[in-house]
Amino acid sequence: MMVDQAKMARLPKVDQVLAEPKVAALPGELPGRLVKQAVRAVLEELRGRLLDGEDLAPDRLELAAVAEAAVARARLMARPSLRTLVNATGVVVHTNLGRSLLARRALGRLREINQRYTNLEYDLAAGRRGSRYSHVRELLQEITGAEDALVVNNNAAAVFLCLRTLAAGREVIVSRGQLVEIGGSFRIPEVMAASGAVLREVGATNKTHLADYEKAIGSSTGLLLKVHTSNFAVVGFHQEVSLGELRTLADRYHLPLMEDLGSGVLVDLAAHGLPKEPTVQEALAAGADLVTFSGDKLLGGPQAGVVLGSAEIIAGLRGNPVNRALRIDKLTLAALEATLELYRDPAEALRAIPTLRAITMDYQALRRRATALVRRLRRLGLARLAAEAVDGESRVGGGALPLAALPTRLVRVAVQGMSPTALEAALRGGDPPVICRLEDGRLLLDVRTLLPEDPAIIAAALKKLAS
Repeated sequence: MMVDQAKMARLPKVDQVLAEPKVAALPGELPGRLVKQAVRAVLEELRGRLLDGEDLAPDRLELAAVAEAAVARARLMARPSLRTLVNATGVVVHTNLGRSLLARRALGRLREINQRYTNLEYDLAAGRRGSRYSHVRELLQEITGAEDALVVNNNAAAVFLCLRTLAAGREVIVSRGQLVEIGGSFRIPEVMAASGAVLREVGATNKTHLADYEKAIGSSTGLLLKVHTSNFAVVGFHQEVSLGELRTLADRYHLPLMEDLGSGVLVDLAAHGLPKEPTVQEALAAGADLVTFSGDKLLGGPQAGVVLGSAEIIAGLRGNPVNRALRIDKLTLAALEATLELYRDPAEALRAIPTLRAITMDYQALRRRATALVRRLRRLGLARLAAEAVDGESRVGGGALPLAALPTRLVRVAVQGMSPTALEAALRGGDPPVICRLEDGRLLLDVRTLLPEDPAIIAAALKKLAS
């Protein structure tokens, strides 16, 4: 392979690039060390391509061009990895895009709590050390009627802690049809094994009877567990045992009963035309000693795992040394407390919590949103850009309400000369990125998950691509 030595010689030196005005001005904006790394990275990349025999245009090797590339590289390197973006997918609780958005009240509380010292673990009335769990305990008791409450860092941790405390080395009886896989390939059997509990499956995938549970109970049984299949549904020839029936059985054999709801919901969504999802309050009223669920997802708060139920059992969870490894920090507590405060008035919760507001949004409101976005795009006056509103469906997401297809309005977008796949990639690669849907060879923007400032961002991105 022949290396063009003349082109290699034309490559500028690091110091020459650093002295270029555009690059020299960067240390006022970015750290000097990062700027130098960017310059070296650009030069090494060009050198490597020449060594590989690539025929680079001479102007790519000029000092001005290398400096321009170094400035772009430095800004790219300085950009945060965790970034905001536009969710135009229509998936409200999108696990990959950060799940639930926080209410304004929670955002305000986060700013307030993060700027000053707090009484995180200080009892102001007694003037001595307090408990971090007290800040949401009474709120959860008030809203749900639970005897006691504990919050850890996510629902998998909540389930793990309960199993570890109540059934380490003992059997946990659960229906075979409820051995769910949580996001990221975490499965109930694996969580159970890690906790030290022994899985005892009963029944069949589609049908489990009360007698199946009773036959499995023995001297090594530590817990009856019901897992709500929040992220999938079994239809057709199907039967499961109710929580009330399991309560009777648990009392007969003096066993604790736990239900993992996964996506906990505190308001009845069926009243808003959505499929029936058991509420936390209903699970407690049906007799569960412990109920676990996520603080984000349908609750609409920060990532957390909530445990409600028996004061005696939760005292044991609180005292388990493993609990310290799973505890939540002050920011999670602040956001969760502010979110829970909204549930004192369910109507206010539906209005103020973005997740609930999005999944209960009226179709006519969505229609108006889509029409406004189409008009905005057409007003750009770009011959290559086409936009039209069409009907479609949104999803709740986050492993919740798997059968709920939410009627929505979509904006179909096309740019002449670009395939839908290329257009999707270009929008995803923008700043900020716009995440869309590709369906049946169409690029679609679902207005359900757009924020007020998003239409302007989308219009600017498409203007750049279609000009």
